Formats: sequence, structure tokens, C-alpha cells
Amino acid sequence: MADDRSAGRITLAQVATEAGVSLSTVSKVLNGRPDVSAPTRVRVEELLDEHGYRRSAPTPPEAPLLEIVFHELDSIWSMQLIRGVQNIAQRNGVSVVLTETGTRHSPGADWVEGVLRRRPLGVVLVFSTLPDELKKKLWSRAIPFVIVDPAGDPEPDVPSVGSANWAGGLAATRHLLDLGHRRIAVITGPEDMLCSLARLDGFRSALGMAGITPDPALVRFGDFHVASGREHALDLLRGPDRPTAVFAGSDLQALGVLEAARVLGLQVPEDLSVVGYDDIPLAQWSSPALTTVNQPLERMAEEAAQMLLRLRGDRGAGRAEPRQDDRAEEAGPETRIELGTRLVVRDSTRAPKEPAAG
Repeated sequence: MADDRSAGRITLAQVATEAGVSLSTVSKVLNGRPDVSAPTRVRVEELLDEHGYRRSAPTPPEAPLLEIVFHELDSIWSMQLIRGVQNIAQRNGVSVVLTETGTRHSPGADWVEGVLRRRPLGVVLVFSTLPDELKKKLWSRAIPFVIVDPAGDPEPDVPSVGSANWAGGLAATRHLLDLGHRRIAVITGPEDMLCSLARLDGFRSALGMAGITPDPALVRFGDFHVASGREHALDLLRGPDRPTAVFAGSDLQALGVLEAARVLGLQVPEDLSVVGYDDIPLAQWSSPALTTVNQPLERMAEEAAQMLLRLRGDRGAGRAEPRQDDRAEEAGPETRIELGTRLVVRDSTRAPKEPAAG
């Protein structure tokens, strides 16, 4: 009598029973899902082969691409991130595709359908987070992703690469304090972005350690672009008790501060000291050359791209969606990296002028 489990007639339920796993686990192995431990995957694959299970047509092959996704591509800042991803892609013989979509918080809902069709090796996201429904879709197709320079606090299941924003804000403000400035303004980034708040916290901490109570009138929230730096600086510098120094939360905002000083007839650094943040290439060519906090943008992007490739190598396809019944036994690669920042002193800062004699 023929065995009812002969080639082509064994059921997935029978495979699950024989392997000692759930039916959903067998289904995930068949669909190439990454959230199955290596020993379980091997055991299920062996049973499927042993019993000659007939599989459906395989999914399309992955494209040799790394995708980097921004909400805007009109910034010098973004070019350094692109260069970092390109460096790693070139070393590994793959190409880079750029996508512009969504807001600074997350990509547009329609983006994910395109990436599922492209099936890149992985995705670098320059956003604060990723909505649960988009994460699940990427997980379901085993496409790993990494958020670079997270503006929010990424969830534990979201791989990310950031920098020490609080330490950067502290270093910038300490530099101005060491020069003798006491009335220091800050123009940070958007109020709903953690990196903006962290730089502001570093600013406030430096003032507190110097025994100075921060003046709320000298705290402004911009959008990291030139125009907001200019507008906030014009307002701050036109006042009767203007600051002697400004810490801008980005180099682009610092360039706006330099323009505002020029419009008002103030000399930098003689009348006003300015510190930026990021150390974009343009910072050293501004007039005067900009003192700034170096945020290693290119290296951050390199780390993000390398993390994607490590995720693929470790799990065969990327970061797995956590499941109660199928947790991998082995620890995966590091998925949370914070790089250091450093102050770069150039020509836009100096000691404040002595007050005129009364």
C-alpha cells in the first residue's frame, strides 16, 4: 500500500507535526521569511525535500541595489549621506537608488509598494521612524532597513545609526563660554525632532554648569535650513539686548545667521560669534570659515549600509519581526550605533568685545 505521505501528497500540517513546530513556521520557511531560527529552518527544509513537497513558483530575485530614502534631496547634508552609502555599495559591487518621499517623520505610504517590487538588498531611511504597517511589509519580504540619524527615539526593533547630539550641543556652548560669552542664543531644529531637543539640552546643560540660567527669549526652533536661521537671527539681533553669540543647530542655519549679521551691519566674529552643526564641506568656505560641530554624516551612512549587509549575512535576509514562537537562538548583529561628534574651531568665533565705558 502506498504511503499517504508520498511525493507531492504530504501536507504542511504533517511537516509541522514531524518537525515539532507550528504550521505558521512552516509557512514562513516556504515564503523565505527571516524570522525563523537557523536550526528550525534547516529541519523544515530537510523534511520538505525528503517528502518531495511541490513548492509554488519562487519570488523574483533580489536586485543588487541599496536604496536610500529621503523626504527631501535639496540639501548639501543629504549629499554626504548618499556618498557614504555609495562608498559601501561600490566596495560590494552593488548600485544605489535614491528615493524622495514623505515627510521628515516617515516615508509616504505609497513608497513601500515600489520597494517591494524593486526588492533591493536593503534600505537606508533618513527619517525619525517607520510606521508599523510599513515595517511589517518590509519584514514580510525579508527586506532589511536601517534608520540613519534618527530624529526620534527608534523602537527597539528598528536598526539605527545616530550621533551624540547632546554632547555636540554641550561642546559648542562650552566653546563659547570659554571664550567669555555669557549671552548666548540658540537656534535649534524642529521642536518635534529628538536631535533638535538633544542639542538644545546640551546647550542648556553647558549654561547650567557655568552657573547661567538660560534665557527663554534666546531659544528658537528652526527647520535646519538657511531661511529659518536668517529670520530667527534677524529677530534676535535687532533686540535691545542682543546676544553676543549664536549656536545654530545646523550649518545651513548658521549660514543664515551670517547673512542676518551682514544685513544688520554686524561683523563676525568681532560683533557676533557663530557656531554651526554638521561640518558640511561648505562650512570651511563660508566667510568667515565656520566654527562647527562635526557630525560624521558620511561615516554614519557607511555604518548604516554596512549594518544592512551584516543583517543580510546574519539572518539570510534582514532584521526579523519579533515573534513569540520563533525567536532566533543566536544573537544578531549590532543594530543601534551612536557615533561621536567633535568641535571644529575656525574663524567665526572669538572673545566678545569689552563693553563700552559708561
